[in-house]
Amino acid sequence: MRAASTTLIAFLNAARVNPDMPIAFADCFTFTLLSGAAIYLTNVDYPIVYNGNTFSCAGPQVQGMKYSTKVGLEVDRQQIAVAARPSDLVSGAAFLTMIADGALDGASVERDRVFMSAPGGAVVGGVTLFKGRVSTVDQVDRLRAQLTIASDLVILDQDMPRNLYSPTCVHALYDSGCALSAASFATSSTAGAGSTAQTILTSAALAAHAQGRITFTSGANAGVSATVKSAVAGTSLTLLYPLPEPVATGDAFTVYDGCDHTQATCNARFSNLANFRAFPYVPPPQLAYGITFVAIPFVLWLLECLSRLPGSSI
Repeated sequence: MRAASTTLIAFLNAARVNPDMPIAFADCFTFTLLSGAAIYLTNVDYPIVYNGNTFSCAGPQVQGMKYSTKVGLEVDRQQIAVAARPSDLVSGAAFLTMIADGALDGASVERDRVFMSAPGGAVVGGVTLFKGRVSTVDQVDRLRAQLTIASDLVILDQDMPRNLYSPTCVHALYDSGCALSAASFATSSTAGAGSTAQTILTSAALAAHAQGRITFTSGANAGVSATVKSAVAGTSLTLLYPLPEPVATGDAFTVYDGCDHTQATCNARFSNLANFRAFPYVPPPQLAYGITFVAIPFVLWLLECLSRLPGSSI
């Protein structure tokens, strides 16, 4: 059962009794990123205005996410295909490049079936056919990407307990748990002569940039982000994976400090021990298991000794 407005129900009932009544429909896809930004796309060749949003027909094309109804609690997983051209940009970056960089990780995706009295006409109403979250990016190439979308029930599909004892911090750097502002640890600069798609030569490089993030703001890679694998202070930044396009001298970027999630780094680099979420003094598993195996025989021996004392009730 899908909720629909009374106007749409009356429109569809009228179409049932009048076979010659004109009717048109379109599928509208809404991608909501973790940052809160939304991307609106439709699969027809004209823009759709629905719920106050304009769904573009000129950008990437989306196909998939069928209507599904089941009894019981089960995580429904469906695949969608996204075809895009290099000129299809979102926030200044090519849409497929953005997917490969992980911009859609954890994003919510909704498919609505929108009805009209004629192609390109005013929208009568719509019905949500499927809503879920990006589970995995199965494939990305130069022309298309294939994603797996899981229903919102996937939130319940996780191991318990949720938080485990770990010697390293479980927060992602700059997330709500970490509570640090990325802008406070940002450095802006430009690529020097001789930079490549994987090694950025810059005098602004700091040792703290290792395991951090770099985002280009101009050039062929504008809008593209990448992870910094290592840094040589005052000389270069080496990326974990090469950028999709070559880097030209003068390309502007912003690089953010990284973190190895240890107590020492949290204190010395960020002074953020108040939000440090780790247990650095937990013994390693091998030692913990060894203590357990030694302790159990000792406790049994102690109980046996106590049971032999006069008047003991053990």
